[in-house]
Amino acid sequence: MSEHHTPTIKILVGTHKAYRMPSDPMYLPIRLGAALHRDSDLVLRGYQRDDTGDNISAKNPLYCELTGLYWAWKNLDADYIGLVHYRRHFGSRRRERRCAGDPFDRVILSDEILPLLPKTKVFVPARRHYVIETLMSHYEHTHYGIHLIETRRILASLCPEYLPTFDRVLGQRSGHMFNMLIMERALLDEYCSWLFQILGELERRVNTQGLSYFQARYCGRVGEIIFNVWLAYQMENGAIRRDEVVTLPYVMMERVDYPKKISSFLEAKFLHRKYEH
Repeated sequence: MSEHHTPTIKILVGTHKAYRMPSDPMYLPIRLGAALHRDSDLVLRGYQRDDTGDNISAKNPLYCELTGLYWAWKNLDADYIGLVHYRRHFGSRRRERRCAGDPFDRVILSDEILPLLPKTKVFVPARRHYVIETLMSHYEHTHYGIHLIETRRILASLCPEYLPTFDRVLGQRSGHMFNMLIMERALLDEYCSWLFQILGELERRVNTQGLSYFQARYCGRVGEIIFNVWLAYQMENGAIRRDEVVTLPYVMMERVDYPKKISSFLEAKFLHRKYEH
């Protein structure tokens, strides 16, 4: 990137339905799993579909929002590419905007991100803390631990140098979750090449027979965990410096039912009831 080049940035907003979107042109709404649906209303709204060009749109029931990331990796031309969700966005770090009553007024805009480029290579959401769980134990209680056990076996075969980082990260009680990121294009190429090779192999090894629709979305869930593994490994080995990673708050666009959320969490941990919503 030349010294006088103004970096371009596009942040995909993954959605499966019509929804209010940020007005900043930096954001690109994308209809996830479009290959499985024909929503004329979303097309009329100008939403990008994830089933054009090179894509894995039909695998959305397994990959969740990662079908949008794959589409961007293969088809989108921008110096920086990001992914957020229609109900969860990166938030501004400016004090006057963080307290706004309308959550859309708290969403970060291009005038705050652009000055941080190109010195920043990766933007991540604030860590999600599990307090009484590690990333591994939380996944085991709420989903099926075999998915991560099999992922470790794949790493042992494809890139064993990641194993110490995998074990350390899975033992942590927090992580950058939700498959939310903004990343320099060249780095995104490296990450997606690594990620989708692993998830493609995981898809071949895991039998979804007997899994509910919710639990079958394991490729997307494993992806959000091993993003932490990939990022930690890059930082440990000097490919990404700590000052090149910026943590941003995230904004929930709808009210969260925390009593219900905590109840489900405790039932999963102590009563072994898997998440189904």
